[in-house]
Amino acid sequence: MLAPGRRSLRAVNVSVWSTRCRPLTSSLTHLGPATGGSSSSKDFLTVNSELHIKKAQQQAVSKSGLIQCVPDAFDYLKRILDSKVYDVCKETDLQHAPKMSKRLRNRILLKREDQHPVYSFKLRGAYNRVVKLTTEEKQQGITCCSAGNHAQGIAYSAAKLGISAKIFMPTITPSIKVESVRQFANKESEVVLIGDSYDEAYEACQRCVAEEGRVLVHPFNDPEVIAGQGTIGMEILKQSTGEDIDAVFVCTGGGGLLSGVGLYMKAVRPGIKIIGVEAADAPTMTESLRAGKVVNLPSVGLFADGAAVKRAGDETFRICQWVVDEMITVSTDEICAAIKDAFIDTRVVLEPAGALAVAGLRKYVNRTAAEGKTFVAITSGANM
Repeated sequence: MLAPGRRSLRAVNVSVWSTRCRPLTSSLTHLGPATGGSSSSKDFLTVNSELHIKKAQQQAVSKSGLIQCVPDAFDYLKRILDSKVYDVCKETDLQHAPKMSKRLRNRILLKREDQHPVYSFKLRGAYNRVVKLTTEEKQQGITCCSAGNHAQGIAYSAAKLGISAKIFMPTITPSIKVESVRQFANKESEVVLIGDSYDEAYEACQRCVAEEGRVLVHPFNDPEVIAGQGTIGMEILKQSTGEDIDAVFVCTGGGGLLSGVGLYMKAVRPGIKIIGVEAADAPTMTESLRAGKVVNLPSVGLFADGAAVKRAGDETFRICQWVVDEMITVSTDEICAAIKDAFIDTRVVLEPAGALAVAGLRKYVNRTAAEGKTFVAITSGANM
């Protein structure tokens, strides 16, 4: 049964879900640093909601054996299980990081989403949305706006399916990402560099939708994109059978990865903590959860450009209210240290956004003095 004010997915058939649901009443508690720590209290946000209390007291098991903890959980679980991501993606490794584990005195597992053809998890959601377009929509062509990784996923998906794509990217996009998009694109597709910011490029993308009738594939605020990213949570649970995972750390920008992974894991293994990690100069989801509504940040830093979003999605925020246990923000220095740590164990150079989860994990361990736990960090991209 849906909570008051919630809408079933079955009643909605749109590419980008812009719901106006009544937010869950919640208490947001700031956590100070551990004894002897140096972290600011504003770097940590714990979400203590009525739902979390309800999950602890009553775990209602359905006939299918899955624990129903969140509204629309089974609608989304069906989408995740029916996703088509494995047409183009492989099951990425859940790799033990021995050196990091020894230093942090916990078992650290890295979910290697940098192993995809586009070196980012974004291919999952992009392809899952594009492949499910109707025949008419495919003929119309697609468009998107992205600072890089989603654009690569769209270019790769369009080429795989023989669809025309018009991809808008801000002029400040790193050249390596622009060239990668062009490399993956087919002859029917076009890369348009326009505007000095993501917002300006997105305005051009919206004009394209209005003038050319193309279908907009949103990078995060879309049920099929969220479901595609949710397959990562499914893989983590499959690959960690027999292990007691204590928490999963998730890179967060617009919230597509956090909501997808969190929803699946809270529905199947609600005892696992879901912790989102954002750059300190782009705390979009953190501030939204603190305010109890989606907020628009006036500006965001661009060091972790792959997760630099001024506004979280309405749908991703709605889900994150139910499934996120904690948010952590990390500094540029902490991100750089995480890139180095991940390189020592994997010999892969993660991009700043791709190392956010590792940075958050390190900060969490230092703050809580945790020992002997099992933590997973999703290394979300390596387009450096």
